[in-house]
Amino acid sequence: MTAARPYPKTKIPARGTLHALQRLTAGYTPALNRQVVAAGGFARWFDRQLAGAYDDRWATQTAAWWPSIDATPAQVWQRHESGVEELWRADANYQCWSLVRRFGSQRQVLETMADFWEHHLHVPASGEVGPFRASYGRTIRARALGRFADLLQAAVTHPAMAVYLTNANSSKRAPNENLGRELLELHTVGRGQYGEDDVKASARILTGWRIGLWRDWAVSYDPAHHWTGPVTVMGFSHANAAADGRPVVTAYLNYLARHPATARRIATKLARRFVSDNPPAALVSRLAGVYLKNDTAIVPVLRALVASPEFAAARNAKVRTPAEDVVATWRALDVRLTARPRNGDDEVAANVVLWQTSSLGLTPFGWQRPDGRPDDAAAWSSTSRFLASVDVHYSLSGGWWPKRGMTYRTPASWLPAKKVRFDQLVDHLARNLHGQRATPLLLRVACEATGCRPAEAITRKHQLVRWEMPRLLTVLLDSPTHMTR
Repeated sequence: MTAARPYPKTKIPARGTLHALQRLTAGYTPALNRQVVAAGGFARWFDRQLAGAYDDRWATQTAAWWPSIDATPAQVWQRHESGVEELWRADANYQCWSLVRRFGSQRQVLETMADFWEHHLHVPASGEVGPFRASYGRTIRARALGRFADLLQAAVTHPAMAVYLTNANSSKRAPNENLGRELLELHTVGRGQYGEDDVKASARILTGWRIGLWRDWAVSYDPAHHWTGPVTVMGFSHANAAADGRPVVTAYLNYLARHPATARRIATKLARRFVSDNPPAALVSRLAGVYLKNDTAIVPVLRALVASPEFAAARNAKVRTPAEDVVATWRALDVRLTARPRNGDDEVAANVVLWQTSSLGLTPFGWQRPDGRPDDAAAWSSTSRFLASVDVHYSLSGGWWPKRGMTYRTPASWLPAKKVRFDQLVDHLARNLHGQRATPLLLRVACEATGCRPAEAITRKHQLVRWEMPRLLTVLLDSPTHMTR
């Protein structure tokens, strides 16, 4: 038996603060907690996050790692045509950047909301939208904390959305209904609020945009292809007499963004993402009211959501998606990216992160249907998903894959002192990886996994540090505490 000795215990946040950080960021870290403390507490940190007060250089710097991210659509297409980088690779680059942004950004709330809106206004990253996918992602991110009305305008009229939902060459002679329907069903009011005549009118309003598909991808608006004549969609009516229908589109999207049914749909999806799979009706109603009262501004809705008793009561009620699991694991293990990827190099860490999410079941924006990634526990709680997560956790804990373009912590660096009891080490790891003290159950599982006794002395020369630290780290990463948020 070894008597417990004092050692420097990593400070942890209050339970309420930890819960909020787990929901609003890509994963807890001691550095994140220090940032909150330096801001003067969670409320002030949240204010600073919403105001964009934190440095955004990480996003700017990492965007330069993949040439296609900051390239214009014309340049992306030229790179495809010349054989430098095919469109699917350009999309993969964007997916990698979306993960790397969340991994290291100081603007964690912005990244969380950008991810939320990219799945609500979903356009897959799979090469099928031509050279426009990175441009679409940047468009969403730039408006992720603004007004939904502005975000909706930018997303629906973006060429990526036009290509994906086949509005790219919709004309007055042959209006394509895909975008007009999904705009109503998925992006705004939801099912049960409209009929087939509304869908037809919605499609007619959206005619006129032209894109040179698989030629030069040039984007234009041609009034000669816009359907003219009176249109009515639910309570929206317009003479639609001018050949240039873009003002009608603006008025129509503004109407939809401010519709009470849209307010309820947005409130429901936010509550499902940040509170629970089955959000309380009272919370949804209150959030919808805040949304309408503030002219679709999203920040007041987020404030109301985080301040709600329903949010406070919903700890550990959400299962992490594959992308969230991978990014949170990198953050927990304090993996550091050290090298930018080369074109097509799938063994460097900044690219490997994408294939890790694929092994868990879904890459970012890899969902092929227009309804976006599922956001409930049932979608991400299968045995195969858990076993895949175990494999990724173990590989990262051991520093076995990836091996290039990053640095891992050494096993000995996890010791809080030269000599500690095993139960102290487990508590230290729980404080650093989970942001909370070790529970008796966690200690018992750690003992069973490693063969160590709670009072056993652990030093750098102990076999646990020399050989078994990946097993111990994986115990914490495979736990429900890490797999939920």
